[in-house]
Amino acid sequence: MPLYNGDTEAAFSAEQNALVTMNAERYYRSVMEGTGNSWNIRDRHMMSTLNRLADFHGKRSKAVIWAHNTHIGDARATDMAQHGMINIGQLAREKYKDDAVLVGFGSYEGTVIAGSRWEGEMEVMNMPLAKGGSWESALHTRSPENKLLIFDNRSRKLLNSPIGHRAIGVVYDSGRENQGNYVPTVIPDRYDAFLYVDRTQALHPLHLSPDGHKIPETYPFGV
Repeated sequence: MPLYNGDTEAAFSAEQNALVTMNAERYYRSVMEGTGNSWNIRDRHMMSTLNRLADFHGKRSKAVIWAHNTHIGDARATDMAQHGMINIGQLAREKYKDDAVLVGFGSYEGTVIAGSRWEGEMEVMNMPLAKGGSWESALHTRSPENKLLIFDNRSRKLLNSPIGHRAIGVVYDSGRENQGNYVPTVIPDRYDAFLYVDRTQALHPLHLSPDGHKIPETYPFGV
């Protein structure tokens, strides 16, 4: 495509903004129509963005994708697959094979940042003890210490049964945790590694204010 200002990164950003607009329209249309496909549209958009960044920066480039376990862990190792859902972890493994390394996170207790409802205020919430029989409870029972687990073929043979694995999203209700916050998961198939923090502490978000004297980064250069 022609680059009127010679800035390849600005041109890339302009194209990406157009892609975001197009996929956002598809996503919200799916939500309103109740087709159940909105999740897949969102994660395919994530994967498309990763592919575009990899192509833009070249074959030797590397990327770190930070997202919830439900997006990062391979959907095929959970009950998501039964409902026809995919995620970026699965798509990355399918495209990049062994070059994709999926890392999950989990905790036994502590505090997290979430909202009690969509569009609700951000809150620091207490996270109750992980329920018995879950992945997090098993790691705590083994020893109440932080752990980094790296899975290999041997561990995949030993841990090949679905185990409840806690999922906390941007909307969270600790009082209803046992009713729907544990995803049946074959852990070594879902992740390549797992970082366990026995007692976690809520992060401190960075509140950034835009500088009105600068051109917004979404300005469509080269269009």
